[in-house]
Amino acid sequence: MKTRVITAVVALIIFVPLLIRGGAPLLILTLIMGVIAMSEILRMKHRFFVSAEAWVSFIGVVALILPNSFWQDIPLIKSAHIFFYILAFLLLLHTVFSRNHFNFDDAGTLTLAMLYIGTGFHYFFQADTKGLATVMFGMLIVWLTDSGAYMVGRAIGKHKLAPKISPNKTWEGSIGGSLVAVIVVASLYTIFNWLPAYNFIELLLFAVVLSIAGQLGDLIESGLKRHFNVKDSGNILPGHGGILDRFDSMLVVMPLMSILGMLI
Repeated sequence: MKTRVITAVVALIIFVPLLIRGGAPLLILTLIMGVIAMSEILRMKHRFFVSAEAWVSFIGVVALILPNSFWQDIPLIKSAHIFFYILAFLLLLHTVFSRNHFNFDDAGTLTLAMLYIGTGFHYFFQADTKGLATVMFGMLIVWLTDSGAYMVGRAIGKHKLAPKISPNKTWEGSIGGSLVAVIVVASLYTIFNWLPAYNFIELLLFAVVLSIAGQLGDLIESGLKRHFNVKDSGNILPGHGGILDRFDSMLVVMPLMSILGMLI
């Protein structure tokens, strides 16, 4: 517990000022986190970080994280999606010339991992460019849901949510976590008029959908670890595991938050 607390404090001291500062410093941090998250996938796949598929994967994650404005002046490409297709095609070609050391399943896993990590962190950075309150909204939903689910689950949890993937999670905890998130968001809107661009009903809808999405993101990463039979995705954060362990919910919540923002 002591190690976990120390790691959290140090991480917050580094993370919060960069989050407030935004811009290039936060982009650099986001790129580093994306590359580390991709390395955790490669580690679980038992792939060397200096292999051809690893370098393609790292480049792909970086390409997807970079803001859209970066690609506007790149000749012929103009879009991260075109560049991503080229990289995915290179992975497919690698299955042909690797003499069965790299197969279609490997290419599929790394391509999906690039999309999952790169897109998630891209929208994390994009949310911050829209204002600190916006990115903090998504992060707050995740933190409130996690904390609420843990406390409610410990107190009254009896019915398992996904026993084969995450045996400690319960339906009671899941519902309780979402209720906590909704109640706090409602209170912040009522007292401080937080995120006035949206009305009360819209914000509550956001809170419910994002809270559920965050829990699904957590379960997705739990399923990933179960598949590869590992306890944590990495060990870069002592007491907390890896980057994927800490940002699993964010990688789902941030893109969805952008979609909801466009729909409403």
